Amino acid sequence: MARGGGCCSGAGHLNADNARFLLLAVLIVLYMLCGAAVFSAIELPSERAAKARWAQRLEGFARRHNLSRAELRRFLRAYEEASVAGIRVDDVRPRWDFTGAFYFVGTVVSTIGFGMTTPATVGGKIFLIFYGLIGCAGTILFFNLFLERLITVIAYVMKSCHERQLRRKGVLPHDSRRGSGGSEVDSLAGWKPSVYYVMLILCVASLIISCCASAMYTPIEGWSYFDSLYFCFVAFSTIGFGDLVSSQNVQYESQGLYRFGNFVFILMGVCCIYSLFNVISIVIKQSINWILKKLDCRCCHRCQRKLFRSRRNVVMPGNVRSRRNISIETDIINESDTDGRRLSGEMISMKDFLASNKVSLAIMQKQLSETANGYPRQMSSNSKQNGFSGGVGALAIMNNRLAETSVDR
Repeated sequence: MARGGGCCSGAGHLNADNARFLLLAVLIVLYMLCGAAVFSAIELPSERAAKARWAQRLEGFARRHNLSRAELRRFLRAYEEASVAGIRVDDVRPRWDFTGAFYFVGTVVSTIGFGMTTPATVGGKIFLIFYGLIGCAGTILFFNLFLERLITVIAYVMKSCHERQLRRKGVLPHDSRRGSGGSEVDSLAGWKPSVYYVMLILCVASLIISCCASAMYTPIEGWSYFDSLYFCFVAFSTIGFGDLVSSQNVQYESQGLYRFGNFVFILMGVCCIYSLFNVISIVIKQSINWILKKLDCRCCHRCQRKLFRSRRNVVMPGNVRSRRNISIETDIINESDTDGRRLSGEMISMKDFLASNKVSLAIMQKQLSETANGYPRQMSSNSKQNGFSGGVGALAIMNNRLAETSVDR
């Protein structure tokens, strides 16, 4: 893959990180355009039919009760204002008693945001801004810590299963232990689970939780099983449309047990889906790396020829030709053309200035990561070649814990 200025583009040189970012942005825009086209084709006829039915009902109701359309519309607007405050035609639970408020703050800090309950006062809106700022940050930290422990447990279980399989095949002795010094044990110590197996495990776990939760919602809420599955995905993925919301009626059979089960299912589902999304992002990043590698293979020879022709007669100071990539895994700046220029007393160029800023930002990013984790991260020097070195957040948690995020494949 092209590094630094290894490959040319119309606007100049792109390094691997910028190329990956731009390609991902383009793919997301294309994905959104395709999704908009599909949803528009599916949902637009239904929307038009619903508008036509509503217009007929409105006209018929106004005629039967001898009401003008202006009076009827004023009444409907008054109901819309009441609906925002939580008033419904059917009896529903109070929105702002303690249990209702606890349900609301749960949707805030988890970023679900169903929308069926919103603060109506200025004081409530101001408090929500500061409350959500701290609450959402703390919940994201909780999800990251949950992901770290979940990946650790899955990796441990899969490694144990892999070790048992090797012992059954006779590759490992039955009395082998870690640190025994054998080549097989050393290779086992460096073994990592595949991200695809981890993704499959998380898919199965999320599906089981969704099916069990749907089996609970269907008889209690009166939804169809498909609608219950739809609600589980919308809630667990923190999309939170608000068209279906659980635990909103005034009374339920075994109400306390149902609300506790609803809380547990939503918590487990959100954690599993969050972990699944982050593992899928690893697969997407691998796919982007593969695309960039294919593109680079087609143009690298052409670009190298152009660079060779343009630089063949240039006098280059010092160690310009031994320029290397900058990694956040080391705080040491490798020798580059900037060293030669500074030794020769020349003024620093804009390119060198940007490279120096990149090093400073990379070191700061590493220090922030170490401070957040409470310890300096020990990684191999080869990890900078895998496209995942120096990640922040969930990518940093999974870095070098799965086979596809390390060079040990």
